[in-house]
Amino acid sequence: MAQRLVSVWQPFFLASESQGAAIDAATELEDLGYSRIWFSGGFGENVAPRFREILDGTTRIGVATGILSIWHSSPPEAAAFAEDAEQTHPGRFLLGLGASHAVVVESGGTDYRKPYSRMVQYLDGLDAAGLPPERRILAALGPRMLELSRDRSTGAHPYFVPAEHTAEARAAIGPDRLLAPEVAVVLDADVTTARATARQYTSGYLALPNYTNNLRRFGWTDEDFAGGGSDRLVDALIPWGSVEKVVAGLERHYQAGADEVAIQVLNGGDDTTFPADAFRALAAALI
Repeated sequence: MAQRLVSVWQPFFLASESQGAAIDAATELEDLGYSRIWFSGGFGENVAPRFREILDGTTRIGVATGILSIWHSSPPEAAAFAEDAEQTHPGRFLLGLGASHAVVVESGGTDYRKPYSRMVQYLDGLDAAGLPPERRILAALGPRMLELSRDRSTGAHPYFVPAEHTAEARAAIGPDRLLAPEVAVVLDADVTTARATARQYTSGYLALPNYTNNLRRFGWTDEDFAGGGSDRLVDALIPWGSVEKVVAGLERHYQAGADEVAIQVLNGGDDTTFPADAFRALAAALI
C-alpha cells in the first residue's frame, strides 16, 4: 500500500473558508503525507484563486481541480492558469475537467447539449493553447468519456462510484493511465447514524441523472435510488464504520485498479469544520 497514492477530496472547506484556515488545513494534510488535494473548481470563468493560494502556501502536496466545469470556463484561461502553476510549482497542479450536470448548467442559462462533443471541443482548445494531455484529467463515468480520458488526458477521476466501476474504468483506460476515483467515507461505527450521514450526501447525487444512469449499468434500480439510497447502495458507495472497516472499503478500489483514491470525509452535514481527526486517523492507517 505504500506505493499507492492516498489523496483528499474536500470541496467545501478548502474552497470557501478563509485563506488562512484553508492553508492551515492543506499544510497539515501535506505533513500527514497525503499526495494530492482535490476540491471544486467552481463555476466561474477561470480557475479560482484558492488553488494558487494553496499551492503557494504548501511545498510538496499536489493540488487538483475536482472539477472545473467545461461550461463555465474557457480553455485559454484554464491553460494559462495551469501553465503558470507549472512554472511556479512544477508537477504539482492537475487540471481536472468535467461536463457537470444539466440542472447546474441550465440554471445559469446555458443549454446543456452534447456534453461529450463539448468536452472534445474543450480539449481541442487546450491543445491549441499548448496544455499537454499529461497535465489534465477527466471526470469520466461512461464508456465514451473513459475512452476520451485515456486518449486525451492523463486518466480518469470518477466520482460517486462503487468499486465495480473502478474495475471497469481500469479496463477502459488501460494500465498506463492514472485512475483516481473519489470515495466518500464516514468514520462512525453506529449503523444508524453512519448511514444517516451517508444519506445526507447521497440524496443530492441520486437526483442527478449522470450518476443514476451510471449506477444502472451496474444493476442498481430506482428502488435503490429512493429515500437517499437503499442500505445496500449506501454501503457500496460509502465505506463507513471504524477506521479498519473504512480502510477495507478503500482497499476495494485499490484492488479494482485505482492508482489514487481521493478520500472525502463526510462530517455529518457540517461543511464548515475541517475533519482533521478523521484525516489523521486515515493517514496513520493508509500512509
